[in-house]
Amino acid sequence: MARIMVADDDADIRKLLTILLHNAGHEVIEAQNGDEAIALCEDADLILLDVMMPVKDGFTACSEIRRKTKAPILFLTAKGQEYDKIIGFSAGGDDYLVKPFIPSELLARVNAQLRRYLEYGAGQTGGNENPLIRIGGLCINEDTCKVTVDGEHKPLTATEYRILLLMCKTRGKVFSAQNIYESIWDEPYFHTANNTVMVHIRKLREKIEADPQNPAYIRTVWGMGYKVEQ
Repeated sequence: MARIMVADDDADIRKLLTILLHNAGHEVIEAQNGDEAIALCEDADLILLDVMMPVKDGFTACSEIRRKTKAPILFLTAKGQEYDKIIGFSAGGDDYLVKPFIPSELLARVNAQLRRYLEYGAGQTGGNENPLIRIGGLCINEDTCKVTVDGEHKPLTATEYRILLLMCKTRGKVFSAQNIYESIWDEPYFHTANNTVMVHIRKLREKIEADPQNPAYIRTVWGMGYKVEQ
């Protein structure tokens, strides 16, 4: 069972989602607007966030939530244009589902995000004989899921952490956008997913690179993808 926050100004949608999630065995926290979502986010293992909300819209709320928690954020919205998805991912979202949605697809995405978060992103402890991965000044602690660069903590989203860990554990391997998407999102690649990967790589570079335009860690291999040098 997980604690899931449903943030939507539509009471009927909140009721529908609450019933659906309760039936799947989850506890639900409800928020009616962006400010409530920000205030309650630290109590949630996953956040379902509407975009068009009063007080603060979902994109604005997402940016502020990201400063408080690594919990996965799944946008639920009628705004299904590719540009809207890029804004959502840039704000720190992990997934995006357009309304109206199929309940079984929503539950599948929720369960997938929770599985990845609890495995990689929630700060599990113990179990690794050598939990540290060091590449120059970059250090990843797999036990605590903490990333530092030159000793400075770099808070990453769960998705950003998984991408970085994937590439750092297989240094020298070139990952195409398709490789990354299918490994991290665990679903078939489609051509517009390339933008999703590019946004996450850009955000990751902004956090760990001294000069994101000339990255020292995540290098672009033109026409092929990305790699972390050995």
